[in-house]
Amino acid sequence: MFEANGIYLKPSSPAKDQEVEIFYKGLLVNSGADGVYLHYGHDGWQSVKTVPMHRQEGNVFHAQLKAEGEHELDFCFKDSADNWDNNNGWNWGVRF
Repeated sequence: MFEANGIYLKPSSPAKDQEVEIFYKGLLVNSGADGVYLHYGHDGWQSVKTVPMHRQEGNVFHAQLKAEGEHELDFCFKDSADNWDNNNGWNWGVRF
């Protein structure tokens, strides 16, 4: 779904209240980020949270969360220097 940007979701089409894994190897990683954070919310950016992602083998960052919204998960990424990867201001989202 977002593979061209180095973003992978598992499952790729989550259902409401399902656990979602997000993998990131995008712009920030390619620019040398030493830490990446997932910034996310639900249903038009409600209940916004920022959580650290964990580095895995292959320089891939990973986070797991629950799709708690009614119909949409919204997200983007930032690094420890506060540089953002937000899809040129459009962010990313997946509907349930």
